[in-house]
Amino acid sequence: MDDPYLALQVLMMPKDANPVPTLHGSAPNTLFQTIFGGILLSYIDQAGAIGARHAIVKGGGAEPHLVTVALNRVEFLRPVLVGDVVRFLTRVERVGRTSVTVKVKVEAERGPQTHHVTEAEVVYVNVDPSTPERRPVPIQGMAREG
Repeated sequence: MDDPYLALQVLMMPKDANPVPTLHGSAPNTLFQTIFGGILLSYIDQAGAIGARHAIVKGGGAEPHLVTVALNRVEFLRPVLVGDVVRFLTRVERVGRTSVTVKVKVEAERGPQTHHVTEAEVVYVNVDPSTPERRPVPIQGMAREG
C-alpha cells in the first residue's frame, strides 16, 4: 500500500474559530480559540478529493471530475486551535468502477507536538461534467476491487 499523501496543510486562523474562546486543559485559566468543526469538515472533503485525483492520475488515469457522495464517521478526538498547522493525509482505500473511497487522517502540529485530531472516510464518484445529468463515468487507470 502506498504511503499517505499530504493533500493539504493549513495554518488555522482566527477567522476559522468558534465565536467563544474556551478553556483548554493543557494551560489552566487560559482561553483558547478553537476551530469550528465545519471548517475541518470542508478541508477533509477538499483533501480527500485532491488525494483521490492525485492517486488516479499517478496510476495512469485521466484527471477525474469527482463529486462527494459520503463523508463517513468523523469524530473529533482533540480540539484544533488557532495557530495550529493542520495536515490532511490521504490514502486511497477502495476503487470501484465509478467511485473511489479515500481515508483522510487529520493531524494538528502545535509547537513541537503533533496531535491526531480525527479521520474520515470520504467517497467520491467520477462524473461527466459536460452533461446536465452529470452521470457517473468509469475511473480510468487504477486497479479496482474485485
